[in-house]
Amino acid sequence: MFRASETQGTLFGGYNRLIDWVGKETFYAYLGENGRRIFDDELFREWYCADNGRPCVCPSTLALTTILQMYDRCSDQEAVDRTKFDDRWKVALNLEEGDKPFAKSTLQEFRAKLLLHDAAEALFLRLSLGEAKRFDLLNGSKLKTVLDTSPLLGRGAVQDTYNLVAEGIKILCRALSGVTGDKLEVLAKRLDLSRYVDRKVSLKGGAGIDWSNDSERRVFLNSIVADAERLLSHSAKLKAVATEKQQALMTQAEELLQRLISQDTEPDPSQPGKVRIRQGTAKDRMPSATDPEIRHGRKSASKRFDGHKLATATDPSSGMITAVDVLPGNAPDSQNALKMTEAVEANTGLIVEKTVGDCAYGPGETRQEYVEAGRTLVAKVPAPPSNQPFHKTHFQVSDESVTCPVGQTTEDFKWVKSDQGPRVKQFYFPVPVCQACPHRDACLRTKDKSGGRTVTLHPQEDLLQAAREFQQTEEFRQDLRDRQQAEHGIARMMQLGARQARYVGRAKTKVQAVVTATVLNLLILFSLSLKASAISPVSSSDHEVPQLPQTQRQADDDRDPSQETAAATSGVWAHRHPDGVRGGPVSEASSSRGDPRIW
Repeated sequence: MFRASETQGTLFGGYNRLIDWVGKETFYAYLGENGRRIFDDELFREWYCADNGRPCVCPSTLALTTILQMYDRCSDQEAVDRTKFDDRWKVALNLEEGDKPFAKSTLQEFRAKLLLHDAAEALFLRLSLGEAKRFDLLNGSKLKTVLDTSPLLGRGAVQDTYNLVAEGIKILCRALSGVTGDKLEVLAKRLDLSRYVDRKVSLKGGAGIDWSNDSERRVFLNSIVADAERLLSHSAKLKAVATEKQQALMTQAEELLQRLISQDTEPDPSQPGKVRIRQGTAKDRMPSATDPEIRHGRKSASKRFDGHKLATATDPSSGMITAVDVLPGNAPDSQNALKMTEAVEANTGLIVEKTVGDCAYGPGETRQEYVEAGRTLVAKVPAPPSNQPFHKTHFQVSDESVTCPVGQTTEDFKWVKSDQGPRVKQFYFPVPVCQACPHRDACLRTKDKSGGRTVTLHPQEDLLQAAREFQQTEEFRQDLRDRQQAEHGIARMMQLGARQARYVGRAKTKVQAVVTATVLNLLILFSLSLKASAISPVSSSDHEVPQLPQTQRQADDDRDPSQETAAATSGVWAHRHPDGVRGGPVSEASSSRGDPRIW
């Protein structure tokens, strides 16, 4: 049954008792003063029954605990313990001495409700963005947004082929044990699969083979695959006596095991009927059986990771995170870019005037999506290699002709299929012209340097050409500077623990990312609240107000408010407190200088 917190609070609550001890200029005090107003209980009312059951734990308490958990980077059990013993948390949650507000399962159930109602972004990120308007942030009619991504490491264990298939066998055995009513170990022993569920020794540890011997490795692999196929056959027979729910679990486990086998093995040409380790990596390979949604990803040619990609949208003037998404680890950075822009508008209630991204957001297909949606996308077109003076970008290209760097022009073309799919024009220069050119060796792509040079247009060639021209303007250079704010925001989220997924599955990981972004936004607002409270009116009867010189007063009048906001928010992360504790009180020296330090 729904229950709301007391609006007035209690005399002996943690905020009143401990605020001087914890410190008024701390993030915990900020949450204690503003948290229940931001995360109003009424926003969660539809999750609970109105007139039946026991009264629930106040949703605002659970929401604030989720914020504190991400801020202090602690587990569910530690979060429960801190509500009992940590004075800082008692201030933030306004708990009385001896209060035990909830159990670990209650906190887990709250996250499950967030997933069930798909409400994490609406009840965390949007609320923090709404609070920003109290500080005159995001109050305009239009805004600019900056997109960026960063690797997010998956929660599941990344395993090799042998252990992957073995884990798939164990998962299917667990599903079958629910049908037969046997314990997992009993079922595995009856099916002669005990080595896959034995917790005393790992599968590879108990194999007893010479791992440097290719023949022994193949025999071991084929024995695992044979066991998997035998188990799949047994599972098909049991489906006849399984309930509908059990059949769904069995089907899911069967598909997982079949995929693990097919992605990592292939027929052995030297031994008919046998398999070997697949040569090369299968497309969209699943590296973990315990977290099937993580993927191999690359941030660069030399940096590989296993997990997801964190995608963020940032307001460059304030540093606020305005939208969050979690993409597959092997997805291109520009995937769902347009949806991210639309999400910014939904979260802020403002129109996005311009979207800025790095080179990864510059493919022609992404630019075309934005043009068709009537939106503006600014993304750098990759520069040509410095050692290729006759790269395509050095040619003057139009839809009617192509002129090479030495002034030769051709209007001859043929239609060819592009790498992106659509048919495009491919211009070609006469062979005699190219063969007589002194730059033939540097210009021609063929090994024997025969024939003439060809230039193939991109399906969105006009958009790419316009982007290259825009890159020469001062407006583009300003957009490029604004893009750095997205990198700063992601770096701050990583400081709050966003680099490592806490949960299995992309949906749960997105909840983590949304809450982490909300913590970052609240820290920015906390910093601004400190700055606002440091400016107090002074009575002219008590103190003489010093007058600034005319030139200084004029300089103050000409200040850019956005730069002032950026300077204030940068202080959130630039310093630590004297005691080295995040959210600890600011020293008198730093407070007198108006320097808000909360990190």
